[in-house]
Amino acid sequence: MDLYKKVEETLNKLNIPFEIVEHEPALTTEQADSFIEGIEGVRTKTMFLTNKKKTAYYLLIMDDKKRLDMDLFKELVGANKIRMASSDSLFEKMMLPAGVVSPFGLLNNVDKDIQVYFDKEIMSEKRMSFHPNTNEKTLFLDTTDLLKFLEAIDYEPHIIEL
Repeated sequence: MDLYKKVEETLNKLNIPFEIVEHEPALTTEQADSFIEGIEGVRTKTMFLTNKKKTAYYLLIMDDKKRLDMDLFKELVGANKIRMASSDSLFEKMMLPAGVVSPFGLLNNVDKDIQVYFDKEIMSEKRMSFHPNTNEKTLFLDTTDLLKFLEAIDYEPHIIEL
């Protein structure tokens, strides 16, 4: 099944409204932002991280303008060492290519072994935007609906202060 279709069908089944913007493939955050200028919703950056031994995986969602303090994040999650997961791990865990990471990739995580973290700073935003398993679209949805989506697919979001 088309990975975007899976997102669309799941959101429709959960009665979660969303807005979709189609555009040429976005290869950078700056390029993606240029396609959605003027549309309400925080621009997010979603990072797929792992510990040194690749025994724990983390999906971290934060404002795309903010830089990640890797040392602080590893303290908050109780890991010895954290790094960006490889593109091979990303594909193995969420069937996604690099540059398309989002919470919607969790639909493809058969093992349900990825922990989800949000930077507290963006949780007060009404809407968020993500690539819905393709970099040719940007999907906007209410923050409360994103949390409803995560709960419906059996993921517990953790809110942390970065």
